[in-house]
Amino acid sequence: MRADRLVSLVLLLRQRGRLSATALARELEVSTRTVLRDIDALSAAGVPVYAERGRHGGFALLPGFQTELTGLNHDEALALLVAGSRRGAQAFGLGAALASAMRKVVDALPESYRATAAGAAQRLLIDPETDLLSRRVVAEEVPDTVVAEVRRAVFAGHKLRIHYAAVDQAPEWRTVDPVGLVTVRGQGYLLATRSGADRTYRLSRIQAAEELAEPAQRPERVDLDRAWQERSTRFRTGGDQVTVLVRVHPARRQELLGTALAVRAEEAEADGWSRLEATFQDARHAEWALWQLATHAEALDPQWLRVSLRDRAAATASCYGASS
Repeated sequence: MRADRLVSLVLLLRQRGRLSATALARELEVSTRTVLRDIDALSAAGVPVYAERGRHGGFALLPGFQTELTGLNHDEALALLVAGSRRGAQAFGLGAALASAMRKVVDALPESYRATAAGAAQRLLIDPETDLLSRRVVAEEVPDTVVAEVRRAVFAGHKLRIHYAAVDQAPEWRTVDPVGLVTVRGQGYLLATRSGADRTYRLSRIQAAEELAEPAQRPERVDLDRAWQERSTRFRTGGDQVTVLVRVHPARRQELLGTALAVRAEEAEADGWSRLEATFQDARHAEWALWQLATHAEALDPQWLRVSLRDRAAATASCYGASS
């Protein structure tokens, strides 16, 4: 809405001082022509914004201009700044809205708190894009039109048609009753029901979406955290699970525990290694998990897994054994 954009424009000028039309357009995600029209509207409404010409020119507010946004103390504003996870907002198509909200949070502080809260927030990093090994956490790309339509249906409580591409299947249209949205490590999910059965859809696999006028068949209240835990449990306990007997070095034990679905038994061996009975989602999962541990783990049973890992290691050794 234009009113929200005008407020954001004023807050940008207050917090950053003089800014060019190009910089304002980039922050507000609009064209420079729109920015110039908004500047004219602010001037007509009595907001003391003025232009400075020249190479380093731009737009600025007269010194001392104040807006009437109050009500947050230092710790409350800091909590909002830290909790405002841009990754989660991007997953639901709310990145621009988050940026606008954060500007308003900072501006809502008393003058004496503003600089210290903004400075403190800069010293806290939540969910960085890479881990300590520089492995990039890839956020999924979902078209804004799709996620906006899904979001509207969820909030309005209407049925939703989605063109969904399940794994290894051709896309098809489905009509679902949306329950809520969940984001996990930058990946967004739609929790819904279809013909009364629970369904979980990955947002990145929704190719098109259409909010319907018909009310969704869903309970008035929902505990999303509990619903997600229940669906996660069903996912982990389904499929072609395999149980593996494995020895693991103590330095990599925790890594194995974090990868396996469950550990049913464990005993320490004399050399310090641990012998575990671990469950994996399927054969592919088990092979992948143990391959990551290299010589710090040894699959003892089943025999097919030992053969599979041996063959993979032999193929790797053959690849690097002969000089070109």
